[in-house]
Amino acid sequence: MNLSEAQKKHLRGLGHQLKPLIMVAEAGLSDSLLAEYETTLAHHELIKVSVRVGDRKARNEIIDDLCRIAGAVLVQRVGNMALLYRENPEKKKIVIPNRQTNRLRRT
Repeated sequence: MNLSEAQKKHLRGLGHQLKPLIMVAEAGLSDSLLAEYETTLAHHELIKVSVRVGDRKARNEIIDDLCRIAGAVLVQRVGNMALLYRENPEKKKIVIPNRQTNRLRRT
């Protein structure tokens, strides 16, 4: 899923007050962490992930892996925090602007 800049801006606004729900540490991406990540993303659609591992390259690799594994979109990355979005067609909790009209629509 590709998001326009207006859609990402809207999601960043929604994600500003969120606390990180998933925390990745030196142990990396374990099976239990990935299961929790999948459940959390399916339930919330927009989540913050704290990635506290080594250097910037390692953090970027883990964030890329998380996006690839779950089919999520990286909305924003600041330091060790990443804001990830994946639409849940069954729940549709998040309303984002329409790509063409910039009007809010239910995704």
